[in-house]
Amino acid sequence: MALHTFRLPDPGEGLVEADIVTWRVAVGDEVKINDILVEVETSKSLVELPTPYAGTVTELLVNEGDTVNVGTPIISIDDGVAEAKPAENNGGEAQVPNLVGYGPRTSTAKRRPRRGGGEGSVEAHDQVADTFSTHAPVSRRADDREPLLADQDAPTGAPLPGPGESAPTPVPSGGAVLAKPPVRKLAKDLGVDLGTLVGSGPGGVITRNDVVQADKQMRAELVETPEITPAEMGAVEAWRMPREDVRIPIKGVRKSTAEAMVRSAFSAPHVSVWLDCDVSATIQLVERLKARREFADLRVSPLLIVAKAVCLALRRSPELNSYWDEPAQQIVLKSSINLGIAAATPRGLVVPNIKGADSLSLTELAAAVTDVVTTARDGKTQPADMAGGTFTITNIGIFGVDAGTPILNPGESGILCIGQITRRPWVVGDGSDERIEPRWVTTLSVSFDHRLADGAQGSTFLADVAAILADPALALLF
Repeated sequence: MALHTFRLPDPGEGLVEADIVTWRVAVGDEVKINDILVEVETSKSLVELPTPYAGTVTELLVNEGDTVNVGTPIISIDDGVAEAKPAENNGGEAQVPNLVGYGPRTSTAKRRPRRGGGEGSVEAHDQVADTFSTHAPVSRRADDREPLLADQDAPTGAPLPGPGESAPTPVPSGGAVLAKPPVRKLAKDLGVDLGTLVGSGPGGVITRNDVVQADKQMRAELVETPEITPAEMGAVEAWRMPREDVRIPIKGVRKSTAEAMVRSAFSAPHVSVWLDCDVSATIQLVERLKARREFADLRVSPLLIVAKAVCLALRRSPELNSYWDEPAQQIVLKSSINLGIAAATPRGLVVPNIKGADSLSLTELAAAVTDVVTTARDGKTQPADMAGGTFTITNIGIFGVDAGTPILNPGESGILCIGQITRRPWVVGDGSDERIEPRWVTTLSVSFDHRLADGAQGSTFLADVAAILADPALALLF
């Protein structure tokens, strides 16, 4: 039977690593070619990986939550077919059939010899591998099926106990530390030196509990007063007990967003302006559009009218749809608007963009906004959908916030922020007809790169957007 190892491919755009999110198969499952094996998260999106092999899943080589490099073996599949003897070509070299993208093996499978071992070393190494087979980390060699113990050679020193003999009590030896990758990561996060621990697992393997207990002992030594349990506190409420800090790994989209925001904040000189706007006419327009047949299957909200207003206003202020060409020391005005729509998802903030948004009709724009937002919330946004944005809209009003000063996406010149739309007292009419009425009002703010646009251009753009939202009929003048 032929055993195939599937390696993590490049999910796109030259990414070097991905996080294992969800396995769609388990050991023993039968799979067909193109069945989905696993869902992985890159710094840009969630990606489903299909299998190039058919057969039975024999082993999952990485765990959910692990971050693995491109090219790392992640799963083994047995195709159930007897392995044929490789054919020889005219030059006498063996030819091994392979799928496109998964090249032939360049070397034969060999066991790694035990360091310092002479005759019988391979046999002793096999015994060590069998002893730790259920405790070793999941990483594997590319050219055989032998487990590696935390990237170290098999331990040398005392012989393995014979039948009926008990294993000697392990002591710190200063040699190779036996621990699974998750245990090593936990120790690193807690600041525990694995070299000082005595493993309680079989063969001296350091377990998670060993690390936790060592951390507790370290904390106890730092506290002058003895630890008091809730039972000893009597009438003192349990909530007064000190709680441990919670650590949240930053990876995938959150990591990419954090890096992008730092890069943007310290590379582009931000300027923000804002104003309050009566959008009652926009709310009425939205209700009329919802009743029309053309929008029956589309999501219609004030965001749609804002998106259209932004496209129109950028025609009169093209500097807010440009980028800074550093090598040429030039401002490049973009020929079209790739309008980004910021979407909050469980994985973090993603900003897919609508390519050529300025060339779309209102119904086409409504369909595009619906599509990018739905896809983002489902976690299916692809890297290409987030590349090439020129201007972005972010709506913080859905969180009950009145206003904000957003940070530019790297490479873009402007971003518009929409606050919540609420009923407020507003002066309407003019002259003798002037009066105060309750109106639908929101706060709009725009941040822009001051290298590309000055205050006059940024303010003109924002005033144009507000004018269209206050009276959508003015869009005919743009």
